[in-house]
Amino acid sequence: MTPVHFAFSSAFILGLTGLAFHRTHLLSALLCLEGMMLSLFIALSLWTVQLNSTSLCAAPMLLLAFSACEASAGLALLVATARTHGTDHLQNLNLLQC
Repeated sequence: MTPVHFAFSSAFILGLTGLAFHRTHLLSALLCLEGMMLSLFIALSLWTVQLNSTSLCAAPMLLLAFSACEASAGLALLVATARTHGTDHLQNLNLLQC
């Protein structure tokens, strides 16, 4: 395993463990998701450069577009929950209540 591969794998795993264990605030969960998407984007970009493949060069841009859409939807949900509930604590949110 190369040091670059290890760095991006550990960045993804670090974001995943942060998402799994530190779910107190919605903002921290969104930041962990964004870190995971950023590590996937950089790893996919380096993979297409290493392969010298022109057919895969659009894949990182597609992932980056989906990542931007995910971030904007997450921030919209964060603003909506902060306005309705007054906080972004995930323990206060109840999915069964309107």
